[in-house]
Parts: sequence; C-alpha cells; structure tokens
Amino acid sequence: MKAYVLINTELGQEKSILEALDMVDEVSRIHSVYGVYDLIVEVEAESMDRLKEIILNNVRVIEYVKNTITLLTYG
Repeated sequence: MKAYVLINTELGQEKSILEALDMVDEVSRIHSVYGVYDLIVEVEAESMDRLKEIILNNVRVIEYVKNTITLLTYG
C-alpha cells in the first residue's frame, strides 16, 4: 500500500519536520513544495492498517505539523 500525505507546517519549521520524517522507515520520499501545502510525503506499508498506524503515530504527531491530508493510491 502507498499513500501521499500532504502536510501543512508551522511557519519556518519545515526543516525540523523533514528531519523527523527522515527517521520513519516507511517514508520513501519527501518533497518540499510551494503552495497550499508545505510537504508531500510518500509512505509505503504492507497493509492498510499499518499505513494508518504510521500516519497516525509517526507523521501526524510530529511537532509543528499543523494538519495533514492523506491520499491513498490503488492499482
């Protein structure tokens, strides 16, 4: 399973969030972007339950993450 997580950060905190995300094994790619969102994170896991667990317990809890939107892929 794969998902893309769109992240809004507190102003100027992108670097600290990038460093925290880099420690999550299931995060395969991180992109800094301009626009409505600050980061796009690609997360891969063996099941939907594991994917949810990673996003809830390893991504959304990072300090200075304001909010997220998760886009699940299929196919």
